[in-house]
Amino acid sequence: MKVTVKKKDANLIPLAISTEFIKLDAALKFANALESGGMAKTVILDGKVKVNGEVCLMRGKKLYPMDTFSFMGANYQIVSNGNS
Repeated sequence: MKVTVKKKDANLIPLAISTEFIKLDAALKFANALESGGMAKTVILDGKVKVNGEVCLMRGKKLYPMDTFSFMGANYQIVSNGNS
């Protein structure tokens, strides 16, 4: 039996949402990683954002609690704030 253990990354910045999900472009703005939706669209389509460790080119990608995304060396994790 093979067991995979995933280390908890202490470098993750929690991004608390009160909805079921948040779209990737909105998450970048909500995290203050970018100033506008237009900038978010550009960096996503340029392949500069990773979701759960893989490059994501979909700006409307839905991120749920426990999903992670990375941009310019910062790593974020979507968390629920418990108000759903």
